[in-house]
Amino acid sequence: MSNLIPQMIKNLSHCFLVSLLMAGTTFLLPAGFAQEKKLIAIIVPSPENPFFKTEADAAEAKAKALGYDTLVLVHNDDAVKQDQLFDTAIARKAAAIICDNAGADASIAAVKKAKNAGIPTFLVDREINATGVAVAQLVSNNYQGATLGAQEFVKLMGEKGSYVELIGKETDTNAGVRSRGYNDVLSQYPDLKKAAAQSANWSQTEAFQKVQTIIQQFPDIKGLISGNDTMALGAYAALKAAGKGNVIVVGFDGSPDVAQSIKNGEIKATVLQPIVKLSEMAVEQADQYIKSGKTDKPEKQSIDCILINSDNIDKYTMFGLKD
Repeated sequence: MSNLIPQMIKNLSHCFLVSLLMAGTTFLLPAGFAQEKKLIAIIVPSPENPFFKTEADAAEAKAKALGYDTLVLVHNDDAVKQDQLFDTAIARKAAAIICDNAGADASIAAVKKAKNAGIPTFLVDREINATGVAVAQLVSNNYQGATLGAQEFVKLMGEKGSYVELIGKETDTNAGVRSRGYNDVLSQYPDLKKAAAQSANWSQTEAFQKVQTIIQQFPDIKGLISGNDTMALGAYAALKAAGKGNVIVVGFDGSPDVAQSIKNGEIKATVLQPIVKLSEMAVEQADQYIKSGKTDKPEKQSIDCILINSDNIDKYTMFGLKD
């Protein structure tokens, strides 16, 4: 008799459930029966750089607002680690990947791997040297931004004097594009003399060390133009420590730390990249692609940058300007 009791309870439960369904009764299923949210993986460089942290935060917030689960992963500009993170996203069956990649050439294989696994990739901030692999590549108009920064630098320098250029990571397409934009403008002014040009790999520490050495060789430099704000901060710290805080420094990114430096009358200008908008656009397009299999947008997309200086610094917000 005792063996029949569990079966009787099971039968009664089944009958009760069928009765409720036939009566049109609404009831809640256990959590395990709920439809799982789709996952968007977000892969970025080091969040120690406020630009990349803002990028990741904006993408994550937009994805959650659209009803997705998120997985934020950090590659630290290591292409091997990035490849492993793509494997993680594939294993987790991500519906899409948002990525600020770890190298224009080194990242192609990882994006292809995701595509072959049926997972679309949406690149933000940095392009790769291939088309037809990622669904979208959304970047700031780095050349336009660099010409803006260079024109401001020319004005601040009074069109003459010795200067230094700090270049970003050589494997990053943006580093070359910004340097070209700078030089296309600065080369038009014969009284501007480039004393030195060195890569500091987007690093504040490396920029500090490089500039310490440079100013020993070229103590009379009047200005320094940097491929990003992180290097600009390191450069300015080295200049200030050497008693050369009057050297004109211009950066690129529009970071909060450089914005504060501009307010303090130290670094003179930066070029703001609208990274929040780019990140949100990437997630919105991923959402559209997940739902419809297309985005109705070209693969390569860019947004113009904005010059930030003492004239508009009071309107600055986190990587943006108030209306």
